[in-house]
Amino acid sequence: MRAWKFGNDVNTDLITPGRCTITTDKTKLGKIAFIEHRPEFAKEAKTGDIIVAGKNFGCGSSREHAPVAIKAAGVSAVIAESFARIFFRNAINIGLPLFVCEEVDRIDDGDLVEINFEIGQIHDKTKDIVLKAKPLPKFIQKIVKNGGLVNFLRSEGYV
Repeated sequence: MRAWKFGNDVNTDLITPGRCTITTDKTKLGKIAFIEHRPEFAKEAKTGDIIVAGKNFGCGSSREHAPVAIKAAGVSAVIAESFARIFFRNAINIGLPLFVCEEVDRIDDGDLVEINFEIGQIHDKTKDIVLKAKPLPKFIQKIVKNGGLVNFLRSEGYV
């Protein structure tokens, strides 16, 4: 997985500009992810890539478009020092795994990274270093593995 490095305070307008949120079509949203902040992202991101960021990733509005666009662009996980609370919740609700890692600054743009989702281990293969992230609780892992909250509830017979 290729790492796409972002800084601190990446807000939802940088992920999905307000003028682009007139659609809920996942394919269209995947094509506009970071369109004004990092225009090459949506064109070059490959399935399985990850986003690495600093503090307060996903701050700003509560719109669900931002995590949907990231997931639709093929991103398999986001690793950051911290997340805005509503973004964290929206991402889990759609099945996008997030990891809090204090050492995320050791990963550079373009590094090849593997994540052990169950234990929160991050292996930067480019530098051959292993970082520790806080693993998601088991019930959150189930939600993510099912592709989000609605699918999880269906699999458990609640919907």
